[in-house]
Amino acid sequence: MEENTGKVEIGDIFTVIDENDQEQDIEVLGLLEIEGDTYAAVGFADEVQKETDEDFDVFFLRIEGEDELANIESDEEFEKVSAAFMAAEAE
Repeated sequence: MEENTGKVEIGDIFTVIDENDQEQDIEVLGLLEIEGDTYAAVGFADEVQKETDEDFDVFFLRIEGEDELANIESDEEFEKVSAAFMAAEAE
């Protein structure tokens, strides 16, 4: 996967507010540039850092500016990003 030249880097941890107004820490697991936009694959930091063989949820966010994470708004964009990360992982 390509590394972003901005401020967001693999291993960074961000605190976000979930739908229940609870703070959640997410960790950047991977970065990928797709058609001029940079995307981050993230997971909940507490799940990522557990040393276990269990699967954990991975989410995709768009990086706006140098250090802002934004939700992917459309199903089409999500499908494109998901497929690109899966292809990059398979390499």
